[in-house]
Amino acid sequence: MQTHVFSGMQNKPDKSADVWIQLARAHSQILRSTEAALKSSNLPGLSWYDVLLEVERSGRNGLRPFELEERMLLPQYGVSRLVDRIEKSGLISVEPYDQDGRGKRLTITKSGKKMRQEMWTIYGPALKTAISGKLSLAEVQDLRHILIKLNT
Repeated sequence: MQTHVFSGMQNKPDKSADVWIQLARAHSQILRSTEAALKSSNLPGLSWYDVLLEVERSGRNGLRPFELEERMLLPQYGVSRLVDRIEKSGLISVEPYDQDGRGKRLTITKSGKKMRQEMWTIYGPALKTAISGKLSLAEVQDLRHILIKLNT
């Protein structure tokens, strides 16, 4: 069954809304299948992977919590709690950054790098199955270009 969103008072199917619905459904399905693959391997969820990846990308200088928040697209309180859990697990280090000690800097630990790499061994193939397993190489390339346009 196909869902149509009707635009305003015209009461006609809106193609942009249909695209949005399909995009949202695809996103949700890929997230569910990827999260399930990580869970079945007894690994943390995608939010942990995203934190570890962003902190690792920041290099030796680390990342300020507000910078992570901007990249994670989660509310501040969500990122703070997530960072606390990941720090307690020993995967990232939270150190004072400012001279007054109020600022913090996040860096990835060796265990964090190892965990992110282990997670990628599950996450990468799950993405490949969810996307490349259903689309041709040309379709993947076309979709990538289209999504880049939507993100600019």
